[in-house]
Amino acid sequence: MIKKLITLFKLGRKVAKSDILNIISKFQEPPLIIKILFNILSFSFSKKEKSRISNDEGERLSISLESMGTTFIKLGQFLATRPDIIGEELSKKLENLQDKLPPFSLIQAKEIIKNDLGNDTYNSIINLSEPVAAASIAQVHKAKIDDNGIIKDVAIKILRPDIKKIFNDEIDAIMLFAFLVESLIKKTKRLKLVEVVFLLKEITNLEMDLRFEAAAANEYAENTKNDIGFNVPKIYWNYTSENVMTLDWVEGISIRETDELKKRDVNTKKLAEDIIQNFLRHAVRDGFFHADMHQGNILIDNDGHIVPIDFGIMGRLDKMSKRFLAEILFGFIQRDYKKVAEVHLIAGLVPKDVPINDLAQALRSIGEPIFGQAVKDISGGKLLKQLFDVTEKFNMQTQPQLLMLQKTMVVVEGVARKLNPETNIWTTSKPILENWLKETKNPMTTINETINSTSEVIKRLPEFPEIMDKANQALTFLASGQIPQNSNSYNALSDKRSEMVAFRNQSIIGFLLLVILGLLVF
Repeated sequence: MIKKLITLFKLGRKVAKSDILNIISKFQEPPLIIKILFNILSFSFSKKEKSRISNDEGERLSISLESMGTTFIKLGQFLATRPDIIGEELSKKLENLQDKLPPFSLIQAKEIIKNDLGNDTYNSIINLSEPVAAASIAQVHKAKIDDNGIIKDVAIKILRPDIKKIFNDEIDAIMLFAFLVESLIKKTKRLKLVEVVFLLKEITNLEMDLRFEAAAANEYAENTKNDIGFNVPKIYWNYTSENVMTLDWVEGISIRETDELKKRDVNTKKLAEDIIQNFLRHAVRDGFFHADMHQGNILIDNDGHIVPIDFGIMGRLDKMSKRFLAEILFGFIQRDYKKVAEVHLIAGLVPKDVPINDLAQALRSIGEPIFGQAVKDISGGKLLKQLFDVTEKFNMQTQPQLLMLQKTMVVVEGVARKLNPETNIWTTSKPILENWLKETKNPMTTINETINSTSEVIKRLPEFPEIMDKANQALTFLASGQIPQNSNSYNALSDKRSEMVAFRNQSIIGFLLLVILGLLVF
């Protein structure tokens, strides 16, 4: 625990060098005791070092977090998904947080590959390049490998040296600080600061095992292999481990380069529609979707195909959630609010004693204003958010997986509209939802689903069962912001709390003994 205090002190010094506390104060005034604690932790600095100057407070906040390294970058990214904790305004400011750090050396990268994959596999890698991209947790290199006699261009993702230890030491120190804040300021308990930090630790530790990401990419590729114009890079398992992941190199351009896309005669209007339709298809058909589809994670290859990258955050929908999503979105498209209300009741999402006409009226209050807006202002993601807010009044059960989908849908729509500002979300979505609903009502579909589900379970039995269980659990955690009471994670959290309580009590007793000793001596 003393080690955590030392780490916490060092983090306090980092905060002192940044402008973060002043910036946060503009959005929400921290309690006086927190300001005092930060000043105590950072007393060794006579004056604060300013980050790059920016008049925009959101940009300055992002820069401050970036300057403090991996742990604070991840904390900022995570808090951006939790407006319920930090508020809508601050959450939006953090959405633009850039996950970039200076790369580590090629020599270090080679050592990690050699240690993880063995000398024989390492020696089979050809022309390993200098880093082509570097983030807070990992960086990417280009190379060539021999895949059954065929030389393939690949991207090799490598975790930063000692990143797990650095992150866990820092996050444990932040958790201790959160605990102390909760202990000193009772009203902060409702924010569940310790649980939030612990949840971030759980999720990020999963992200730091590249086998999880590789398994997600592999499953995503299997689901989408017949989707025309959509390609997921192939994973090379012989070149993949806990710290190393190897997949196909993609020759293409980011969709943020709209001018370059137009030079290549890419139809940006159709591309915008394809991105939305693919996202919805994967959500309602497969129940497995890319949950981080911002502009930097979507490439267009030389054949004009959509190629997603970075599979660290994926979302899942169960059978009921898929149906619920499709039915409510299609119901809103048809402006059939009573049907949407019936879906809520049938699915057990609201109590059975809720008057259906009252619920339909509440749903109409969401739908009609939206349809009165210009096409460019209509958002399926925002509609879902409004839906969850309104139906909460009818004691609707929280649907964590749908919350994650809603957040992703907003991002996907934003990406599509940057390609084509006039993209009609509803016209684009209708054929996907309509076709899927027709298929699911076909009696043969139920039989095929049963067969496919059984074969899928059998197929996956030998494949990383523990990894997939943990990955699915983490996705649920991420979306809900909750630690299940019956999980190992909950037990681990309880142990952490007990440890911190014991340390706090011991510290108080130690402090009192020092005071008594001082009085006796002096």
